[in-house]
Amino acid sequence: MAAVFLVTLYEYSPLFYITVVFVCFLVTSGLVLGWFGLGVPVILRNSEETESSIRVLKKRMRQVKNPFGLEILHPTTASVTRGVTLTPDCLEDCILTCYWGCSVQKLQEALQKHVYCFRIKTPQALEDALYSQYLYRQQYFIKKNDKEGKYCQLPEDAQVVDFGPVPRSRYPLVALLTLADEEDREIYDIISMVAVIHIPDESYRLPCRILYQYLLLAQGQYHDLKQLFMSANSPAPASGHTSPGESSTDRSLLEKAGLAEDEPELHEENSKDCVVCQNGTVNWVLLPCRHACLCDGCIKYFQQCPMCRQFVQESFPLCSKKEQDEDESTHI
Repeated sequence: MAAVFLVTLYEYSPLFYITVVFVCFLVTSGLVLGWFGLGVPVILRNSEETESSIRVLKKRMRQVKNPFGLEILHPTTASVTRGVTLTPDCLEDCILTCYWGCSVQKLQEALQKHVYCFRIKTPQALEDALYSQYLYRQQYFIKKNDKEGKYCQLPEDAQVVDFGPVPRSRYPLVALLTLADEEDREIYDIISMVAVIHIPDESYRLPCRILYQYLLLAQGQYHDLKQLFMSANSPAPASGHTSPGESSTDRSLLEKAGLAEDEPELHEENSKDCVVCQNGTVNWVLLPCRHACLCDGCIKYFQQCPMCRQFVQESFPLCSKKEQDEDESTHI
């Protein structure tokens, strides 16, 4: 009987199609609302109007004072045969110890000994861990806030022109910075810094640069410093690493190549350089890509880095809101 009724309804009722479509619409709507709830699906939302439903985790940071700083003066002229000039920048009296041809394996073992055995807070402690597995050692006493360059070079009788093909068993140069006074070692959490430096030679001609920087803590941990990446049009920070002499040298080279432009106007003191809105100061670093490109207002809208499109797992601010307000009030 039911079949006869449906056939009759199909033959004599033009509203049959409308009824079937309407029922299908109701069923589909019920399934969609039951799956997503009463809210609109995330894929249909406008990211400019609403915040992202999935918040990026904010990495918990701990503020510590690093008493050590080290830079390479004129890295383009450095080589194994000509040596290298290192410029320390320390908050306290320190000792700079340079190890030429340091064993890669022994240095990594020394870092592990700092964690499990004894603290590397003096040059002698590192030498005991290295078992004299280096070619030559130089040492300098660095006065507080002394930024004079220290020239390091292998002696001529060493007769070393390269450290062999890659992968190497020795680092060209390892620089150790330690606090000179025993009292300072009780004040700072960071008691020493180890910098692994690449220096071009006959086999490996890439420019001189710092490969790794390890901060050694009094509690037995050590941290590998990582470089942050900012957009190309972002202004250099106030404590920039480029000296006026290097800036003039770079400009003279561009002028010779015919690529120099007119002298740019000075940036405003409160530069706005967020890569998204261009209306806020960059303050957030995205992990794991380490791009510093978003301001406080734009960080909540992005689950992917706007520069490399990598998914963001964590993020942390360069400075707190309080520090930003104090900095702006200082400029004013």
